[in-house]
Amino acid sequence: MNPGKQLLRQDMMPHILCPGCGHGIVLNTLVRVLAKRFTSMDQVALVAGIGCSSRIVGYIDANTLHTTHGRALSFATGLKLSRPELTVIVITGDGDGLGIGGNHLIHAARRNLDLTCILFNNETYGMTGGQLAPTTVLRAFTTTTPYGNKEKSFDAAELVKAAGATFVGRGQAYRPDLLEELIDRAIAHRGFSFLDVMTDCTEYFGRKNALGGGSDLLFSQARGEEAIAQGLGEWPELRDPDGFPIRETVPMGVLHEVNRPTLEEMMGLAGYDAREE
Repeated sequence: MNPGKQLLRQDMMPHILCPGCGHGIVLNTLVRVLAKRFTSMDQVALVAGIGCSSRIVGYIDANTLHTTHGRALSFATGLKLSRPELTVIVITGDGDGLGIGGNHLIHAARRNLDLTCILFNNETYGMTGGQLAPTTVLRAFTTTTPYGNKEKSFDAAELVKAAGATFVGRGQAYRPDLLEELIDRAIAHRGFSFLDVMTDCTEYFGRKNALGGGSDLLFSQARGEEAIAQGLGEWPELRDPDGFPIRETVPMGVLHEVNRPTLEEMMGLAGYDAREE
C-alpha cells in the first residue's frame, strides 16, 4: 500500500489532472515523502499559487494555503516568519513561480528562508490556456507563439542558485525513485531549497507540438539523463515538425548544496529550532 494514500483528501477526488499529465506522479512522490518524514501533518504547511500544479495542495490533508497567481512565496514568507516551527513547502509551476512570481522566487532564495519550493516545470501555462512560459524551449509552439518560440528559456535551477539558494536540485516525473530522494533531502535541508521538476502537459505542449501522448512525453524525459537513455533502445527522440529536438540534455540530481545562516536564524526567531527534521 502507498504509505502516502492516507494523506489524500478523498472528498477532493477525482482530481482535475488530465490523462498523461506528470503532475500526478509528482503528487504521489510528495505524499510518500511526507508520510515517512512526519508523524503529524499539523507540523506541515503547503502553500500554492494558481495553476494545475498549484491545485496539488488541495489534495493533501495538511495545513494548506491556496494563494493568488505568482504570490505563493510571498504568502509562504509571511507564514514561515510568523510560525517558524512549521515545515513550509511551496508548490508552484513554471508560469506561476518563475514567470508571474519570478521576483518573489529570486528574493526568497536571496534571503535563504528555511522553506522548500517545488517547481513543476511543464514548459507552458497549462491551466490558463497553454501560453508561452519562461521555460518554453526555442521553436516550440504555444497559443501565444503560433509561429514558434523565438526566446531563449530560463534554466530555473541556475537562476535560483545564482540568487542565493542553498539547496538546488532537478528531478523528473519519469524517475519517481530519484525524485523521492530529492524531495526528502530538500525538506531536510536548513535554508532555501529549490527543486526544478520536469513534468509534461499533454493537452497543450504535447498536442500543439505533435509530440505524442503521455507515455511518449514521459519517456522523452529520459533523454536528459545519459544513463537512462542508454537503456531505452530504439525509442525515438521527440522532435518538432521541422526536425528540431524538443528535449535538451540537462543535469539531474543535487546540483548545489551549501550551508549559510537562514533568515530565521539571523532574526533570532523564537521557536525556530522546534522544526522537525
